[in-house]
Amino acid sequence: MSRVLLALALLAAPPALQGQDPRLEGRLDPATRAAVGALVDSARAAGLPTEPIVDKALEGATKRASGDRIVAALRTLTADLRTARAALGPQAADADIVAGATAIRAGAPADLLGHLEKARGKSGLAVPLAVLSDLVARGVPVDTAATAVLNLAQRGAGDADFTGLERGVAQDIGAGAPPGVAAAVRAHGGGAGAEGHGGGPPAGVPASPPRKGQDKPKPPGHP
Repeated sequence: MSRVLLALALLAAPPALQGQDPRLEGRLDPATRAAVGALVDSARAAGLPTEPIVDKALEGATKRASGDRIVAALRTLTADLRTARAALGPQAADADIVAGATAIRAGAPADLLGHLEKARGKSGLAVPLAVLSDLVARGVPVDTAATAVLNLAQRGAGDADFTGLERGVAQDIGAGAPPGVAAAVRAHGGGAGAEGHGGGPPAGVPASPPRKGQDKPKPPGHP
């Protein structure tokens, strides 16, 4: 669950001061630094978490991206943060807003955040939304991932259940299961307790056919 840890780590870092975060000094040209500062100040005024914006700018600097590309990426990120906050309300925790923005960037519909919040109550959304984003990154269709996470939340699942879903789907994909099928079966309990089931996908998940040149299984008694 590296994305969950990343989202929480971003929020634990020291906040930027009036857009002129000292970490940006010497990393960005003056024009880009000024544009980043303006975006940070605007986000802060809107009640949005600003640390992800600064972190994204530093990432762009590390990758030697042009100033225009860095600013464009930050504008997109800020827009996603605004959308997530609008869906979750003004009292939403920063961690939930950041995770919501990541899920929206992965393709999740904004109204899913509200449905998920209603199902989770006060349990927080950072973990389930991070799991959704991870599933999509693993090749699970966004609609399937969203349904799997929402169904799990509506059953009163805890954070450990969501991380278990992600681990199980990753295991099944590694065993040859199609990502969407693996997520759907796991979400309905088809893979519950299946870790260590011998290396194949759980019941109901078809394994991928043997690759070209790979020997097919032979009946018992044949060499």
